[in-house]
Amino acid sequence: MRRLSPSAAVIPWLLLMPGMLLLVAFTHYPAVATIWHSIFSTPKNAVPSVFVGIENYALMIDDPVFWRSLKNNLWFALGTIPLAIALAIMMALWVSDRLAGRGFLRLAYFTPTVLPMIAVANIWLFFYTPQYGLLEQLTHALGLSSHNWLGDPQTVLGALIVVAVWKEAGFFMIFYLAALQQISPTLAEAAMLEGASRWQYFWRVQFPLLMPTTLFVLINALINSFRLVDHIVVMTRGGPDNASSLLLYYIYEVGFHFWDSAYASALTVVLLALLAVVAIAKFRILDRRTHYQ
Repeated sequence: MRRLSPSAAVIPWLLLMPGMLLLVAFTHYPAVATIWHSIFSTPKNAVPSVFVGIENYALMIDDPVFWRSLKNNLWFALGTIPLAIALAIMMALWVSDRLAGRGFLRLAYFTPTVLPMIAVANIWLFFYTPQYGLLEQLTHALGLSSHNWLGDPQTVLGALIVVAVWKEAGFFMIFYLAALQQISPTLAEAAMLEGASRWQYFWRVQFPLLMPTTLFVLINALINSFRLVDHIVVMTRGGPDNASSLLLYYIYEVGFHFWDSAYASALTVVLLALLAVVAIAKFRILDRRTHYQ
């Protein structure tokens, strides 16, 4: 067996070095630093930070806003992830067929993804504005009563879910469209010869082959559902009565409005741990059902 020269052994590590440095600098180091800061108090004026152990974590147990934000975030994730993925699959199936104007349809579906998040929030803020917003004009034309969608605790979270699904579905569609184009057309021909319906072909053939893409999209959708803050800052600021406050927005408020960086760090650690647990569970459950071509 021929041994590699020292230079040949070093070259792969040199090629990996830029990516490793970026990963350490912007992922691993901030995570470790956040955990470290979470066990200290917040320095204020001339008072330095001191070691407090798990005191910041103990404060969460009696923090009603934290529990409200966590509950809102779980409902937000349950609302956005299935809807965005289902809509992405339907759009990808439609624009993957040979139909007239499919290039325009692909562009139209993907356009919300490339729009800045602040711009999207302002567009939908106009839609939801009471009295003269686009949605209000439609409901008025149908003879329905006016409603403050962002000012009602019962509807504000649902209104934000609609905005998130509208923006994310086109992005996920691109991955499903690429995966559909990798499926051999001979499978469709074989299914047609066997007399399978369109639904049977999708459920028995296409969907199982899309599972690697679905697993990837699920993880991204999960992360997106817990990192939303721009829309909330522009549209609701967590109101009314914290009905639209999500976990990352609450971290933003604690860190940059109340200047309690230690408690914000503890909240961030909880968010990271929650995402890690859910992501690992998804991998363990779905990876067994995933067929890699």
